[in-house]
Amino acid sequence: MSEEKSKRPRGTGSIYQPKHSRFFWVKYYRNGTVYREATHETDERKAQRFLQNRLGEITTGNFFGPAVERILVSELAEDMFREYRINGRKSLRLTQQRWQKHLKPVFGPLRAREVTTELVNKYVDCRKTEGAENATVNRELAALKRMYSLAYRSTPRKVYQIPSFPRLRENPPRKGFVEQKQYKQLCDACSRFWLRAMVGLSYNFGFRVAELLDMRVRQIDLLNRSLILDPGTTKNNEGRIVKLTSETLELVKQCMHSKTPDDFLFTRKDGKPIKDFRTAWESLTKAAKLPGLLFHDLRRSAVRNMVRRGVPEVVAMRISGHKTRSVFDRYNIVNESDLENAATSIERGAVRESGHTTGRVEQSEQGSPQSAEPHWPSKQ
Repeated sequence: MSEEKSKRPRGTGSIYQPKHSRFFWVKYYRNGTVYREATHETDERKAQRFLQNRLGEITTGNFFGPAVERILVSELAEDMFREYRINGRKSLRLTQQRWQKHLKPVFGPLRAREVTTELVNKYVDCRKTEGAENATVNRELAALKRMYSLAYRSTPRKVYQIPSFPRLRENPPRKGFVEQKQYKQLCDACSRFWLRAMVGLSYNFGFRVAELLDMRVRQIDLLNRSLILDPGTTKNNEGRIVKLTSETLELVKQCMHSKTPDDFLFTRKDGKPIKDFRTAWESLTKAAKLPGLLFHDLRRSAVRNMVRRGVPEVVAMRISGHKTRSVFDRYNIVNESDLENAATSIERGAVRESGHTTGRVEQSEQGSPQSAEPHWPSKQ
């Protein structure tokens, strides 16, 4: 059937069948641009419905175009990974793992426009059935949403609408931290010197795990007793300088022994850099009789200790690398012992004002626990 034979009224497009094709094709216009595409139909009536659907999409503003419709979610994922590499995002590796393990098997083969809220909700239901935590599912959905956001803002657009993504309620942030007595238990039980040094730096200054593992010998300035984190090596990409305490200075000195400036600060006995120490940490917490303790609890404890020991909060934020006050406040946690100390202070103030003494205050004034002496394990 020729295109001329099946001409339709102006503005309603046309249906035709090329000589060497068994499928009907349609021709239509949008904003003066002509579109031709195969309907993949051999029945003219079905081709007619295809054309009517296209014209309806143009009328309602839901027309994407043949090229956009062919874009797969896997293509959006590659665009996102490229953007992460260009901007040096540290979450690239973890995001790629989430995509490969969970998102790609479900969404990868689909066209981008085929992803709907209903499909996303089915994915969430499936992941919950598998035992995934709400926080884990939220991070996966955040990656998928990021793909669509980038595609929507690209030129030309690769998607014309972004599905609605649910936000699951997450458990409150963990409130665990390490008291000075528990810190001493960890130090006494630690037989790996590199781990002892990491524990000391994290408990005193709140260094993140990634910051510790990436540290090089050249970042230690022994003359000025300083540890320098270069811009771009931290989570917020901002550099910072920390003045070392006597304890942490001795620890890093031992870690620097016989190393060149470009060597990693924390290495095993064979000189290989530490990349994963979860097994060593689990063994340490068991030996210290503190099972279930997270290494990140040391960072939370550092923030809390700095504030309670009189370090101005703005300085504590600079040392720990917290860029926003809201996140810093999540780490600056009030616990039961803080409330005990507050009650003691209130009673002590009442004593001074009234001249009376209570047993509670007398007991509290017998002395506070002394700071634990640092433990120095043999170098391993």
